[in-house]
Amino acid sequence: MSAPNLFLVYVTDVERATAFYSDLFDIEPVVTTPRYVPFEVAPGVLFALWSGRADRLAPDTPRTSEVGLMVPGPSAAVDERYEAWTAKGVTVVEEPHDEVFGRTFVVADPDGNLIRVSPVD
Repeated sequence: MSAPNLFLVYVTDVERATAFYSDLFDIEPVVTTPRYVPFEVAPGVLFALWSGRADRLAPDTPRTSEVGLMVPGPSAAVDERYEAWTAKGVTVVEEPHDEVFGRTFVVADPDGNLIRVSPVD
C-alpha cells in the first residue's frame, strides 16, 4: 500500500482525548495504551491519538491541520451535526457557514486540534 493509512493527532491527555473522540464520532478504539489509541476508520486505515510528545505541546501552539468529517446529504445534514456536537459542549471555532465546497463548520478538541465538518466531495 502506498497511500497514507495512519493519521495521528497529538494530545496531552490520551484518556481525555479518547473519551472526547469516542463520544464525538461514536466509535470505539481498536486498543488502548497509555500513550497511543488507534481507531479503525476504514479497513486498514487508522485515526490515532498519540501523547508520546505531550511534553512538547503547548496550549498556544497554532493548530494548522484539521481532522475532517465529510457528511453525506444536503447542507442541513452539516447543520444537524453542528447542533448535535454543540449539545455535547464542543468548542466552536467557526460556526456553520457556506464555503466554495459547501456548508461547513470547525470545532476544537480539548488540546485545540481542529475538526472540520463539510459535505462529501
